[in-house]
Parts: sequence; structure tokens; C-alpha cells
Amino acid sequence: MKNAFSRRKFMGGFALAAGYFSLQSDTGLLASPPSELGPDGRPLSPDAFDKLAKLSFNENPYGPPESVLKAMTGAMKYANRYGYPDGGIVQAIADHHGVGKENVLLAAGSTEILDVVDETFLEGGKKVLGVEPTFATVYEFALGLKANAIRLQLLPDHRQDIPAMIQAARENQQDLGFVYLVNPNNPTGVIVTKQEVRQLLDGMPEGVPVLIDEAYHHFVESPDYETSIPYVKEGRPVIVARTFSKIVGLAGMRLGYAVAPAALITRMRAHAIASINAIVKWGGVAALRDTEAQARCKAVTLQLRKQTTAELTGLGYTVLPSEANFFMVHLRRPAKTVIGEFRQRGILVGRPFPPMDDYLRVSVGNADEMARFLAAFKEILPVSGSTATTKPG
Repeated sequence: MKNAFSRRKFMGGFALAAGYFSLQSDTGLLASPPSELGPDGRPLSPDAFDKLAKLSFNENPYGPPESVLKAMTGAMKYANRYGYPDGGIVQAIADHHGVGKENVLLAAGSTEILDVVDETFLEGGKKVLGVEPTFATVYEFALGLKANAIRLQLLPDHRQDIPAMIQAARENQQDLGFVYLVNPNNPTGVIVTKQEVRQLLDGMPEGVPVLIDEAYHHFVESPDYETSIPYVKEGRPVIVARTFSKIVGLAGMRLGYAVAPAALITRMRAHAIASINAIVKWGGVAALRDTEAQARCKAVTLQLRKQTTAELTGLGYTVLPSEANFFMVHLRRPAKTVIGEFRQRGILVGRPFPPMDDYLRVSVGNADEMARFLAAFKEILPVSGSTATTKPG
């Protein structure tokens, strides 16, 4: 009953938030349609959708590997059953990270984890502390719960300001529900170093949970980065969110999870729906085992990202040093004005991310998609006479 009441309360607030964002903003979760629309406002046909270069949602353009497809196909025999064998997905995740099953919470994508953390820790008007821009779903869910957010600006080099976050957490300790960190950050692709993460956790007021979204963890090359799973093993109030939507290629199947101390998982479980189907559970187990497929995806994605950003830099445009499967390029004009021009050429690119309104986020697609993007970029935007001085992504 408690869980049902909580979900009804949330959805009522979320409906209000949806109305607000539909009038006030074209950014974030609420602007992301469930399906792409054509010029007439109707969903595109499968054929028309397949022809688009889809560089807007940071997906894996290659889809799940054969091992995962085989596992999901085999699980179809359970489609008509409740209480089916689930392939041991929770145990597989726990083993993968060296934690217990009690440290894992399964969800329909990591976005549900963000929702659950909001519902769990923002009760009673508590606030979430994070930066802007970042993946704003946590803030949007908070608005639906009639909660508030403390949003700090990025540093001039687009890093997250860890000392400022520590100061803000201490100043707002009584009203703070949790701290939110996306690492690597979305939309910038910039990491929070392992030294900075430790600095943040060591500086937090006692007992304040820190949610660390590691959706793009698998693409990072920098030796200055580390996952925050070890802090969970230390018993710190850290919640790490992961997803199968990116490197594994299961965005349309919706599978994610949280790893956290057992006491936090118990609190969060009361707010989770956990409506994950049999097919994707078996696919998730196979995906964890197929590390070779992940390595292949990472290698080709990073190669294409570096090639594309090097060419953009050569054209005179600044590109942020991304450690993810996307990058941001500084257009020196409002991104909103060029997104439609790319769309007219059959290319979907990222939405605006205030206050970085003159930057465009671009997902790394396959080789054909990136070639189409570069050709369109040269048609839409002028070639600069100057040479960019920043590093390619």
C-alpha cells in the first residue's frame, strides 16, 4: 500500500511537471518523444525511421551482439509465464561487481533508478544538489515530487566544481536529500577524476547519499578515472547507477540497475516498480559475459569519435575532450537554429543544453552516419579561418 500510494503521488506531480516543461522547455526527458515524428506530426514508418542518422540519444548504433540476441530469443519460451526463470540476472550483476545480491536493485533502465532515488531521498521537501548542465532527469523528477534542486554551474573548463559542491552540501546539510554526480558527465563527456570523487565523498556531511550515474563508464580511457563501485564495498552511502542501454545496445529493452549498500537498497526497493521482462533479463546476463563484444564496440566508437572531432577541430571548431560515446562541439551560434537543418538532411542530433546553448551534442554513430554528419556540418556551418587550440575528443 505504501508503494502504491507513493507511485500515485509521484505520477500526479509528474503530470504537473510535464505540463510545465511542455510550455517552458524543449530540453530533457520530457522533450524526448517515445517515437520519432515526421513533418506531419505522426510517427515515422519503420522504413523512414531506419533511414535517419540517429545521433541524438547516445545509443549503440550496432545493436546487441549475437550472444545477447541468442539468449533473448531462447527466453521467448517464457513469454506466456509468470514466475519464469530469469537467468539469474541479479546474481550475475552482483558477481560482476563483487558484491552481494542485497547490494543490487534491478530497474527498467537507469532512468528508473534516478526516479527511485528521488522518491526515496527527497521526501519532506528535501533537495538534490548537482550541476548544470547534466542529465537533468533527476531534477525533472524532483519537480514532479514538488522538491527543489540546487544546481551549480560548471567550471570554465567544463569540469564539475567539486569544492563548490562540498561547500553547498555543508551549507544546505539540513535540507539536503542527496548529491547527484554524472561521471562522465552528460552532455559534456568530461570526467570527474578518481581524486575528485574521493575528495567529494570525504567532504560530504555524514550520512548524505551520493548518487553517481555511470551510464558511460565503459567508454572511458583516461587513467584518471575509476568506477565508484569500491566505495559501495567500503559501506559508504554511495549509489552507483548503471545501464545496459549504451555499450550493450539494449536501449529499447530498458534494463538498468543500482549498486549500493544494502540499507540504501532496502529503502529504495519500496519505490521501485521493477517491471523488467523475461527476455531482457536473459539478454542482460549474456551481455555481462560477452566482454569481447563490448571491447569491439568501444574500440570502433572511440576511433570514430576521434576521427570526427579531429576533423571538426581542423575546420576551426572547438570540441570538448569527451570520454564518452558522444561529444560537444562549440558552434558559436545557437544550437537550436541548426538542429532543424540537420533534421532536414535526415540527421538527428542532440537537443539544446542550457546554459551551453551554442554547443551541439552529437552521439557517435556508425561510420556511414558520421560521414553524413560531417558532410551536413560543412553545408550548414561556415568553415572558420582560425585553428582551434583545444584537444579533440
